[in-house]
Amino acid sequence: QVQLVESGGASVRAGGSLRLSCVASGDTHLSNCVGWFRQAPGKEREGVAAISTGGGGGTYYADSVKGRFTISRDDAKNTVYLHMNYLKPEDTAVYYCAAGLWVAVHLATNEYTYWGQGTQVTVSS
Repeated sequence: QVQLVESGGASVRAGGSLRLSCVASGDTHLSNCVGWFRQAPGKEREGVAAISTGGGGGTYYADSVKGRFTISRDDAKNTVYLHMNYLKPEDTAVYYCAAGLWVAVHLATNEYTYWGQGTQVTVSS
C-alpha cells in the first residue's frame, strides 16, 4: 500500500500562486508515477499534471494549466509538488494526488491505484 497526504490548499485571489505538496509513504516501490487531479463541484475529476518518479522524471500537463502549473519531485522527501501560478477562478477545486505503476495515460484517473484525501483550492476573482 502507498499512503498519500496532500497539503497546501488555500483561498487566494486570481493571479496568485500556491504550492501543493504530496507526501508518499508505505510501499512507494509499488508506484512509479504520481499525478495531480482536481474535482470541482458538479464536475468529473480531471487530470492536471503528472510526473514519472522513476528514471528521467517525465512530466505531463493538461492544456488548461500548461505554462501556469509546474510539477516537480523531491525524492529525498518522497514528495511531489504542484506549483500553481496565475491562478484563475476556474482552478477552484479539490486537488488530489494519486500514485500508479506503469501508467500509460498519465492524466487518466483510472490509471492510478492510490489516492490521497484531497486539499481545497479556492480562487476568487
